[in-house]
Amino acid sequence: MSLKVLGEFYFSQLQNKPIWNASGERIGRLLDMAMRWDSISPHVTVIKFSKEPEALIPVEWIASWSDKGVHLNKAYDPKYLYPLHENETFIGKWLLDKQIIDLKGSKLVRVNDISFSLVAREDYQFMIMVAVDIGVRGLFRRLGMEFLLSRISNNFVSTKYIKPLESRTSALQLTREKEQMRRLHPADIADIIETMDYKQRASFLDTLDSQQAIDALAEMELDAQVEIFEQMDENRASDILEEMPPDDAADILGELPAEKSEGLLRLMETDDAEDVRELMQYEEDTAGALMTTEYIGLSFRLTAEEAINELRRLAPEAETIYYLYVVDEEETLEGVLSLRELIIANPDSLLKDLMHTKIVKVSAFDDHERIADLFHKYGFLAVPVVSQQDKILGIITVDDVLELLMPERSRGEIYSTLFVRRHQPPSEEPAAKGGHSE
Repeated sequence: MSLKVLGEFYFSQLQNKPIWNASGERIGRLLDMAMRWDSISPHVTVIKFSKEPEALIPVEWIASWSDKGVHLNKAYDPKYLYPLHENETFIGKWLLDKQIIDLKGSKLVRVNDISFSLVAREDYQFMIMVAVDIGVRGLFRRLGMEFLLSRISNNFVSTKYIKPLESRTSALQLTREKEQMRRLHPADIADIIETMDYKQRASFLDTLDSQQAIDALAEMELDAQVEIFEQMDENRASDILEEMPPDDAADILGELPAEKSEGLLRLMETDDAEDVRELMQYEEDTAGALMTTEYIGLSFRLTAEEAINELRRLAPEAETIYYLYVVDEEETLEGVLSLRELIIANPDSLLKDLMHTKIVKVSAFDDHERIADLFHKYGFLAVPVVSQQDKILGIITVDDVLELLMPERSRGEIYSTLFVRRHQPPSEEPAAKGGHSE
């Protein structure tokens, strides 16, 4: 069954054009069109001709379309009501001037116009949406000044790269396929989210899987993170908080209203919530507030081979694995060694014989100035935080310290700085680099 293209139209050419019934009587003007997203090419189902909610005309009643107006094939009865179905979306209201994600440029762009094709199949005509125009020429077309930019190419995004992410009762968001979204760097996704309206941010995060959402949130400023969690569904928010590093989760919850924060903690898994509550009890400018509880702690009784096997199990949950902390049965910190030292050691060697026992460590109540001084002096990648009884409570990583010193820098920039500085394995640097000193 062949298809024939009868014409090409832009929404700007059709909007506000008159509508005539079969007898030539003008019954109104085209205010909007609704389309259905249940096919590869979204197609127009009804046109709207007045501000009344159900003043809609089915496309089956349309005899012809042109940039002069729309002609019907029958007389229109104003008493006739045609309800908008749940799977139909008003094109102008929910799409025009809305933002879509340009994956190529990793940014939000605005829909300035919409392109349609009028297609015939046997004796039936239908209008399909072909693309959206995100270029400046589309904007000038709507202003009636396209002739000024006639030498500039249109900038289209095909409908095959577009899909609605929200219902027609809220601001329509568009994106390309999720597989393509996964190729974006978290920093690019964070940039996109931060340019969105605050109401859009939480909705957009709902379209990402949990790890994507966590990685993107990690690249954002704290105030933006807090704003998103204020708008996010509580169950979704608690799930993400469970997967985040406890120190990051504590920072966010600490900025939320107490009632909201407590509600999210109650929804979290007990163990995760306890870790976060523990971090939230420390004053903002202390080591305790800066540390994470996700570190690698290994028994001093393990051999190097056993430690490597244990490391494989623990590593996915750890903030860093460059330094391994050796503890006794009471979690008392006994020593530290680097990952490199563990890998090159004899498999039968005991950790207690490999570890360094002269450890640079901080109290949970030490201030940020002391912590920064230690990192600057020794060039650490991490420092252990201990209690008065020398039990390890957590670790502070260098990226958190750099964020204190360079708060205007993004986390991606900080990691780049670290990469340049740490071009050699940590254990190849002076002995003090491993979170210990000789």
